[in-house]
Amino acid sequence: MLEIAKAAVRGGADIVQLRHKSLPRGELLTLARELRDVVRGALFVVNDYVDLALLAGADGVHLGPDDLSVASARKVAGDRLIVGVSASTADAVQPGADYAGCGPAFATPLKPQKQVIGPAGVAALTSALSIPVFAIGGIEEANLGQLTALGIRRACVVRAVGEASDPEQATRRLRAMLPAPTCSSRVCTSTSAG
Repeated sequence: MLEIAKAAVRGGADIVQLRHKSLPRGELLTLARELRDVVRGALFVVNDYVDLALLAGADGVHLGPDDLSVASARKVAGDRLIVGVSASTADAVQPGADYAGCGPAFATPLKPQKQVIGPAGVAALTSALSIPVFAIGGIEEANLGQLTALGIRRACVVRAVGEASDPEQATRRLRAMLPAPTCSSRVCTSTSAG
């Protein structure tokens, strides 16, 4: 995981997110601190846990629908963390979020139970929201063009980099496919397991 994260940053990933659903919290904190050290030069976001994000010196936390609310995260972290949320509808984006991960854009084995909103759904959310939107879910080189054709400028990938034979080059190719951002970062590589 550490080597993939380092390669992704060398390839141009602006953000690395740690997402691990099964690791005990003490081990997750150790891993988060190790990742923080190896992804210097990119933003580092921890999934789900505000406390671990703060303890690891992360730049942000990404919250899902079953995690703390954005308002609660702000009570704990103040302005010390970027706070992102996952959403499939504009109504699901909580006030105060700094960005939204919207999707799934395509079917993904990481979340097979989620209803795919497709590229058009992500584009509609991008237009409806005033914060940066990252397309999430099943994104790879073969389908990224469907998103960029609709004006989507940011993408979060897991398998497209994590399962690549050369994660650095995979990140470099994906980044080159994205238009220049109007604000914020373009590629978020999620370091995911469990």
